[in-house]
Amino acid sequence: MFNHEVRTFPIKTKSICPECQKVIDATLYENGGKVLIEKTCPEHGKVTDIYWSDAELFQKVEKWWLDSIPLENPRTREKNGCPFDCGTCDKHKSHTALALIDVTNRCNLRCPICFANAAETGYVYEPSLEQIRFMLENFRNNSPIPAPAVQFAGGEPTVREDLPEIIQMAKEVGFQHVEIATNAIKLSESVDYCQELKDAGLSTPYMQFDGLTPEPYKVARGVNLLPKKMKAIENCRKAGLTSIVLVPTVVRGVNDNQIGDIIRFAVENVDVIRGIIFQPVSITGRIDESKRMEMRITIPDVMKDCAEQTEGKIKYEDFYPCSTPAPLSRALTAYTGKPVVEFGNNVHCGMATILRVEDNGEYYPITYYVDVDKFFGTLEKVAKDFEGSRLARTKGKLRAVAGALRFFKKKGTLFNLMRGLMSSGEYDALGDFMRSIILVGMMHFQDPYNFDIERVNRCVIHYGTPDGRIIPFCTYNSIHRERVEQKFSIPIEEWRKQKGVKEVEPLPITES
Repeated sequence: MFNHEVRTFPIKTKSICPECQKVIDATLYENGGKVLIEKTCPEHGKVTDIYWSDAELFQKVEKWWLDSIPLENPRTREKNGCPFDCGTCDKHKSHTALALIDVTNRCNLRCPICFANAAETGYVYEPSLEQIRFMLENFRNNSPIPAPAVQFAGGEPTVREDLPEIIQMAKEVGFQHVEIATNAIKLSESVDYCQELKDAGLSTPYMQFDGLTPEPYKVARGVNLLPKKMKAIENCRKAGLTSIVLVPTVVRGVNDNQIGDIIRFAVENVDVIRGIIFQPVSITGRIDESKRMEMRITIPDVMKDCAEQTEGKIKYEDFYPCSTPAPLSRALTAYTGKPVVEFGNNVHCGMATILRVEDNGEYYPITYYVDVDKFFGTLEKVAKDFEGSRLARTKGKLRAVAGALRFFKKKGTLFNLMRGLMSSGEYDALGDFMRSIILVGMMHFQDPYNFDIERVNRCVIHYGTPDGRIIPFCTYNSIHRERVEQKFSIPIEEWRKQKGVKEVEPLPITES
């Protein structure tokens, strides 16, 4: 399962020129304990950037590299080579774990760091309900694993008045989990609106949340949004939306000193907050190398901030690549005979840990309770046991229970829950358990400077397009977004006439 050879530096890969987007050779190499990426375009010269800030950890996590399950029905064929044949083409190495659909490029903000460049393009991209249904069905037709979760994004999806209808449509098509990526301004204005989204089938508000003081919002968003974030969380609580994920865009020197505060805030609000996904900023636009190096922050940097700012309650070693739970997926696949979604992305795309919040308000990472390496090592063997006869499956079940018992360091609620789940299928306690945990992760989306094609062809987060393509996240935002939007957009003036409005988006908000 995890059989990838640990690579040694220098590592040869392919990237793109930030200026002309031509595919060029690139090298990852170690310098001063960091991993740098270097590439040279014949026309535009050499570019050097920080790929990962910890070379030792870079190699350590490579043991978790997974050869995943590709799509049996790719939508395109290799012609011009990655990343121009998206997608996904027949050379892509993974399936869709999270589907993304931009439902508009309109927005009620003008964020300087927005990779979507919303509302600055001179046109309106807003797929019709028929186009959105087509994209949803296209994702659900993925074989052998239909996409289980969808996130509606933009722009700001809540500027669409028919968003509840879109969410309901996703549930009708078969998505188990439905998210909206939102700045939460509209959620802050009305409990009734939050309730309407929940009733339509919304699972998770994936909420932009840059800190607990006004300054990060003023820098990154142009206005202090903190009061609106707090009001939105309270409105979600009242409406019963209890699966909020906070999404801080981390910018060095702006809010990287608030990592610990954000974690503590989530713990204090564990009744409604299920996760935090820290996103190191993707650097778009032309910027000189010295400034770019000052701004650049990578996943290991955020991990260190977590450890330092929680005073060691969360340790650097508590984080694992997103592919780590794959043995559990493979065990379930072997046991049920139906492929289960797994994160087979490049191990350097994201790292995460799970916090459990105890009844007294104290929190501990998953490594406090269980030896993660040995536990998932056991599950690798379980997956093999499940293949074959009923006797083999029984053997696998017994091994799973034994593994759960053997590698748990602490007895208690988590231990008893896992024992019940594995031995007798007691799922009643699972809901209570889920309400006491918080996922803390980092996902670093690529930009044209640190772009690595090896990461792209294992991507598991995919955009749907009205022409039936399914495009990896980083490729879409670095290369394909503008082309797709222009193909299916109309000029602003024409949109205004059709809608009978003077503005493309709501008027600028105030800080109150």
